[in-house]
Amino acid sequence: MERYIEREGKRLRLGYTTGSCAAAAAKAAAWMLLTGIRRERISLITPKGIPLDLEVHEIDMHENRVSCAIEKDSGDDPDVTKGALVYAEVSYAETPGITIDGGRGVGRVTKRGLDQPVGAAAINSVPRQMIRENVEEVCRLTDHTGGLSVVISVPEGERLAQKTFNPRLGIVGGISILGTTGIVEPMSEQALVDTIRVELKQRRANGADYVLLTPGNYGSDFIRDSLGIDPDLAVQTSNFIGDAMDLCREMGFRGVLLIGHIGKLVKIAGGMFNTHSKYGDCRMDILTAQAALCGVSPRGAAEMLECVACDDALRVLQEEKIYEEVMTHLTSRVQKLLEIRAGPDMEVGAALFSKVYGLLGKTGNTEALIQKITEE
Repeated sequence: MERYIEREGKRLRLGYTTGSCAAAAAKAAAWMLLTGIRRERISLITPKGIPLDLEVHEIDMHENRVSCAIEKDSGDDPDVTKGALVYAEVSYAETPGITIDGGRGVGRVTKRGLDQPVGAAAINSVPRQMIRENVEEVCRLTDHTGGLSVVISVPEGERLAQKTFNPRLGIVGGISILGTTGIVEPMSEQALVDTIRVELKQRRANGADYVLLTPGNYGSDFIRDSLGIDPDLAVQTSNFIGDAMDLCREMGFRGVLLIGHIGKLVKIAGGMFNTHSKYGDCRMDILTAQAALCGVSPRGAAEMLECVACDDALRVLQEEKIYEEVMTHLTSRVQKLLEIRAGPDMEVGAALFSKVYGLLGKTGNTEALIQKITEE
């Protein structure tokens, strides 16, 4: 039975996680191994309490092992794993209990700070619990008391992982088996913030005291091409600059450097720490206000307010010959608002750029923060 949620006036279909797929495949394979009876569908209850009844694919039965797959369905969420087959192979084991590991296409953890220890398969805690509980349920139903080995694999996983954060997080060789509720809700803001939290937590666990933040790919390109810094050093915040700052403070970072396109960071100067356009577009108002402090003419101010892009407004500032002064004021304002958000115990700096005009302004501590970040 399909389930839906309402979000921003739209009716969106729920899906289920790779963790649910892995648990369902393991349950089905265990049933077929221990009973010898082929199973075309399998049911389970997700941690969210929502039941799933799923079709079983690619059944391969042998005397000592059984393999089968569940197709990932992420509903109306644009998940890169949608349609992928998640396999479980269950076999008899000499070791008591249920042993869980990852096979082809399931990543391996190579850095500290993630849900699983270094060297382990990237099958997170809740999916592992789901797999274990569902296989143990089959063991109870069939009176099996011996050990079983469960290996989860995703043949397309290595290719799909290139479209995820896994390479940046130090998860190599495939995707992660994820999910805390077993159910996929079309991408929420909280899910994006949770992704930022994971990356920051990993940096902190690996000993970082200072961190580089950037809203997105424009920032990463500028960091690489104009500053000569490895863009992988930066944590991408998307529009959630305020949430990222809060997480950095919560985790005890000593310093943060924010580098971003003026189209995003100018909003910080107006107190907007979620820079998504749906929350407002005050770019020209803020730029014009800064220009007014520096003596822009009434005609120039009127023209700036009619601009649709920051680069066009910067052109007006150049024509008015107050470009550098305004950029200095704007950068200072951005830093002041960041300092308020960061609190007294965390140093902050910022650098603003434009794809047309390059570096626009940077706080006085930018170079020192870059040195601290790159030397860690």
